[in-house]
Amino acid sequence: MKQAALLLALLPVLAVAAWADDIDHERALELLREGKIRPLSEVVDAVRREVPGELLKVELELEDGVYVYELKILRPEGRVQEIEADAATGKILDIEDDD
Repeated sequence: MKQAALLLALLPVLAVAAWADDIDHERALELLREGKIRPLSEVVDAVRREVPGELLKVELELEDGVYVYELKILRPEGRVQEIEADAATGKILDIEDDD
């Protein structure tokens, strides 16, 4: 019973921790001018070298204080993958199959 109460108490905290804020194009341009993120074209080129395929969608998000490009790529074998890349460095942070 204590575990259930603790879990219920932590749910709001866990929900906030998992939250990611989408960044609109105007804010993205500001971040680019400030040098806080790399140009999308550079990050897409870097990602495609490791994860080839057709780019379907891109979002810029703020996750735990880090700007992240989230890219959906259709792989040559027909699988859709979601790639998270650090927007400041272009480094791939995570690759997973899109459900």
